[in-house]
Amino acid sequence: MTSASTRRRAAVALVVGLLAPLTACGGGDDTAKGEDTAADLTVLAASSLTDVFREAGAAYEREHPGTKVTFSFAGSQELAAQVGQGAPADALVTADTKTMDGLKSDTGTPTVIAKNRLVIATGKGNPEKVENLKDLADTGLKVVLAAPEVPVGRYSKQILDAQKITVKPVSQEPNVRAVLSKVQLGEADAGLVYRTDVASAAGKVDSVDIPDEQNAVASYPAATLKAGKHGAAAEAFVKWLSSPEAQKILTGAGFQQP
Repeated sequence: MTSASTRRRAAVALVVGLLAPLTACGGGDDTAKGEDTAADLTVLAASSLTDVFREAGAAYEREHPGTKVTFSFAGSQELAAQVGQGAPADALVTADTKTMDGLKSDTGTPTVIAKNRLVIATGKGNPEKVENLKDLADTGLKVVLAAPEVPVGRYSKQILDAQKITVKPVSQEPNVRAVLSKVQLGEADAGLVYRTDVASAAGKVDSVDIPDEQNAVASYPAATLKAGKHGAAAEAFVKWLSSPEAQKILTGAGFQQP
């Protein structure tokens, strides 16, 4: 009996010993999941989000200790190409739904986080006295637009075509910030950009509003990237972009709520 009892105690001890590492592994998995929500995130974002996302990213890091958000800004069409080439990133925010829709196999379900409208950017003081869209057809005016494959370029074409206005731009730029830069540097007299871009260059350029009935509304969808290494953290960030705090930052920069 003593021998049998000893053997039973030994067997129990062996089982407990074998289960202990498994229990520890289970705890490790939970820890890993927790760490995944505090990861180093890389977010691909449209150029027009440059300033506001830097502010939003800093706010997110303060609210989520241990998380670092790094942004890569470019025209939405460039971002789509990067995703297609397998660029290492965790989330994507474009300046139009068309670009995002073309990446359905690469992203999670997108959520529109903000909207925007176009304005005519002019040099400081509007030296050429641009008053409306029709003025952009003046061949004596140096107008710069974004390329047609860029969201803001597509929106520009849409509103000009709707008004039957023909513009011959002196250049077509790869993103909206390049358009703004041309105007700001005096290399162009006017250009079509987002309202928020002019706000980011306050005091350096002026703008002419475009009536709503002649304008276009740009939507900004955000989504996680399936190839990203930090799925839970990326999902948390994308969700946060619709939070009251993030929306306050976006509207403060001139974006409209979705």
